[in-house]
Amino acid sequence: MSLDPPTYLNSLQNNIRARPIPWEGAVRAGTITDQDLKKIKAVDKVRKEQRRQTVEGDLGAYQSLLLGGENGKSVLESAAKRADVIQYILVLTGDLINDVPGLPSTLLDHPDPYKPFLPLLTYSTNPEDPIPLLTSSVLASLISQAQTKFPKSTPKTDEALPKLYKYLSGLTKSQDTGLQDIAVQEYSALLRTKKSRELFWKQRQETVNPLIDILRAAAGAGKDSDSTLWSGGASIRSATEAGLGGGVGLQLLYHVLLTIWQLSFEGTLIGKGLEEEQDIIPLYAQLLRLSPKEKTTRLLLSTLLNLLKPTSNRSFLLPSSISARLPALLSNLKTRHLNDPDLLDDLSSLTDLLSEYTSSQTTFDSYASEVQAGHLRWSPPHRDGGFWRENAAKILTDNKSELVRKLAEILGKAWENDKQVLAIACNDVGWLVKECPEKRELLEKMGVKGRVMELMADGDEGVRWESLRAVGEWLRYSFD
Repeated sequence: MSLDPPTYLNSLQNNIRARPIPWEGAVRAGTITDQDLKKIKAVDKVRKEQRRQTVEGDLGAYQSLLLGGENGKSVLESAAKRADVIQYILVLTGDLINDVPGLPSTLLDHPDPYKPFLPLLTYSTNPEDPIPLLTSSVLASLISQAQTKFPKSTPKTDEALPKLYKYLSGLTKSQDTGLQDIAVQEYSALLRTKKSRELFWKQRQETVNPLIDILRAAAGAGKDSDSTLWSGGASIRSATEAGLGGGVGLQLLYHVLLTIWQLSFEGTLIGKGLEEEQDIIPLYAQLLRLSPKEKTTRLLLSTLLNLLKPTSNRSFLLPSSISARLPALLSNLKTRHLNDPDLLDDLSSLTDLLSEYTSSQTTFDSYASEVQAGHLRWSPPHRDGGFWRENAAKILTDNKSELVRKLAEILGKAWENDKQVLAIACNDVGWLVKECPEKRELLEKMGVKGRVMELMADGDEGVRWESLRAVGEWLRYSFD
């Protein structure tokens, strides 16, 4: 999987290549040795073919130059006090890795191939400092090659990856989209193996969370703006060639989606966490509504399929899919003029999977799924007296009152951006008290009555009305 190099990084590297370095002065100062200088000059500012022949003619010497060996330190360690030399050598190292096919394998045969580079990731706390930025590029290339050379993870690579992930996570939090794109493309180059994806997920507070924040911005939803995601309020007209919500460009969006797609191949590992921590299903449903390109739609659908395929994920992801109105959205997608065969296959597979699930659902199952998903909307059961007469007792008692506990949990949140959820929850509580007054004590022990009474003073008229109605059901029995 090859991506175009980020423009920001390309420009930086070109500027450094063009800078004159006083090499002889560096030798006189003891910054580098005369032998080091000879090796550098043999490959500096020469044609690619000449460079390749020179390095492949003495691979061991260039391994020692860049990584150190029995006879001395790496040139990067020797030049620790010369930022200009370090920058130049990092760019040269990246060029040699790309231009000389035999070099990466030789570097990776070194006992400690990442040792000169890892300390440079913390050379500066400034995200725009060239040295950590160039170092991350070299390490990403080298580790990516290691994953091809050694399909099974190695201790040195497993030790290096978390340090590189940590540095790149800082770039993803930057306000500079150029730096964000560098980090995301390097993530993509690294997520080639099961182990690298597992390590990425283990550090998800640093790695995954900022990526989801970028996707939320693209969807027009801040971190706490659940209403935008669940309502599906935006449309494809909101997205332009320049960018989607939050100024997120289509290129950055594509690269973030690509990274999450690669991670989704560990669907069993990440599915529950992504939904519980990030509301991934409604987020991806909203992004599907906005997606203006087939390539982004393809990644969205493929990621959803990877998450929904494992049977262990379905009990919590399928209810969320129904609450996020994914089946209707997929039906709408089928009316578009789509050509990508992989996209169409994934669309068909997702549609079949969701159709199978919905066809087996009773009205009670649908209600339970909605509550378990943690987000309520005015679906038919909420105002259906017949539904409550038939199911109130079951809702209150089944599985140790699991659904009522979840309802109490929903009520306990503020829902500042989606007050409708509180109104619906109060409505449901009112029905439960009306149909099963003997269970009032259970609801009171869970704090439901106290919370509903608090909501009588809420700023939202709908919440006040529904909470008043629910309290009214309690008042019927206040003198018992």
